[in-house]
Amino acid sequence: MMTTTLIEKSHRTLWQRWNWLIWVVVIGGLYYWTVNGLKFTGLQESAGTVSRSIAAGLAHPQWSYVYDGTGEDLTSLILQTLAIAFLGTIVSAVISVPFAFWAARGTHERFFLRSGSGKVVLTLIRTFPEIVLAIMFIKAVGPGSYAGVLAVSIHSIGMLGKLFSEAIENMDRGSEEAIVSAGGRAGQVFALATVPTIMPEFFSYTLYRFEIAVRSASILGMVGAGGIGTPMIFAIQTRNWPKVGIILLGIVLMVLLIDTLSEQLRKRLI
Repeated sequence: MMTTTLIEKSHRTLWQRWNWLIWVVVIGGLYYWTVNGLKFTGLQESAGTVSRSIAAGLAHPQWSYVYDGTGEDLTSLILQTLAIAFLGTIVSAVISVPFAFWAARGTHERFFLRSGSGKVVLTLIRTFPEIVLAIMFIKAVGPGSYAGVLAVSIHSIGMLGKLFSEAIENMDRGSEEAIVSAGGRAGQVFALATVPTIMPEFFSYTLYRFEIAVRSASILGMVGAGGIGTPMIFAIQTRNWPKVGIILLGIVLMVLLIDTLSEQLRKRLI
């Protein structure tokens, strides 16, 4: 018996000692397979000229495009992008709440409302990328901001629903138990204990999702879903690099400002 134990221990020690080598071989094999799958055809003859034109345009942005009063300038389209992200996030945050309670473990017992089915639904919603949803909605409602809002809203339901459900599962149940022990009814427990406990995290996750939605709304315009992405793709297609430069500068400043403000608000909430 003692000999068998020593042999098993030696085998375990040998595996623990060399298992890193197996992972190195596996990861190295995956890298080798993926690199061999790349088909590099070389640089185009115009690569140098185009690269210099892009660098020159980005270094000398078209400042006249910042604002010209037409409603199609950088300032107006940046505000439109923020409006798409804001409205899409607010709509998804409201709709995500019932999905979150559906997907949260321990909040219900009926078969058709079990948390597993709610998690599957939220996963299915998250499966569709925002740009695919935008193209689908453009076919349904036409190009413009409305399609962008719908795309951001639907995709964000899957993300916020998942985050909200985790917040519900991990919440402190002490206040709920206290109200129940005092004779409180289900509605009173929900209004006086559940909602005040989870709302700070809900707001924090909503702000975090808004940060991501701002970036997404900037890209959705490239397929015609409104916002700053539409003039950017047109400028790239026509090789108007100074205009591309000022648009990229505007997007960078917008994202930095939103991230900073959101971070400060989330620090106060949590």
